[in-house]
Amino acid sequence: MQRIPSEPPKIEPLPKDIKRPLWSVMIPAYNCSKYLQEVIESVLQQDPGPEKMQIEVIDDCSTDEDVEALVRRVGKGRVEYYRQQCNVGSLRNFETCINRARGQYIHLLHGDDRIKYGYYWKIESLFERFPDAGAAFCAWSYIDPKGDLNRHSRIEAKRDCILKNWLEELALFGRLQYVTITVKRDVYERLGGFYGVTYGEDWEMWSRIAKHYPTAYTPDILAEYREHNTSISSQSFLTGKNIQDIAKVINIITGYLPDRKKEKINKIARRNYIYWATDEAHKQWHFTRNGKMVKSQAKEIANTYLDFPLAIKLSKLMVKVQLYSVVNKLQSFL
Repeated sequence: MQRIPSEPPKIEPLPKDIKRPLWSVMIPAYNCSKYLQEVIESVLQQDPGPEKMQIEVIDDCSTDEDVEALVRRVGKGRVEYYRQQCNVGSLRNFETCINRARGQYIHLLHGDDRIKYGYYWKIESLFERFPDAGAAFCAWSYIDPKGDLNRHSRIEAKRDCILKNWLEELALFGRLQYVTITVKRDVYERLGGFYGVTYGEDWEMWSRIAKHYPTAYTPDILAEYREHNTSISSQSFLTGKNIQDIAKVINIITGYLPDRKKEKINKIARRNYIYWATDEAHKQWHFTRNGKMVKSQAKEIANTYLDFPLAIKLSKLMVKVQLYSVVNKLQSFL
């Protein structure tokens, strides 16, 4: 079995005669135990009961702690636990989450994020109000590495609604996080699971859903996304893999668009992401002084998209990196 599926893995429909809850809160976890208690507690504080909600942690063979013991202690028998037989990687773990989900609505809640009180009630009301929607999501806050809320996401609409022209808007930039969005199980059954890359695979999925279904939205801030240097996204920055993966994702997403718009939106999407990645590399350099990361980003950026203003931004950043290296070498001789 491929660790990174080359095509959307099939999600098998459930037997028609089994009793199903409305919700499945599936928590994929790998070496994030220091955050996992917060995640579980954020769900349990609004638990409607086992008849309505399945809650399960899917452990991809974590090595940082006894995750099963943690789940038993915090969940007090309410939270189910499943451990992979071997480490299968994030995409296959998500696939397991979806296939094990019994509910009509699936919330993939990563083991380092959190939800706020009222999330499930609000998303449920969106699906009731907009029954044709295949997915529904909310606005969210960012949690910094210290655990503090430091900023909010952009607001896509002023009131609860079905987002207009959402596929084209989403194709321009990946602008939502796993923690915010719930997808109907039958949508995954029709479209398949996550595939292709380990960075940006969610952007492709939400776009694939938008191609086939309306997406509902609320501007209420009901989710919290954690940024830290051990996440998949942070690790991919060290090698430049993030840019390679995003270039592939953009090509897939623009394939969902009308022919007359593909080329233009592909170019804009590449520019948008590359400018963001350049700013992010600058920010990471400020905090970590990791010259290897900056050089990896600069190399992939130059191979993907480059214009004059961007070349200036990159040049300034590389000068800072070189000067820092020179100063460090001089100090070592003194």
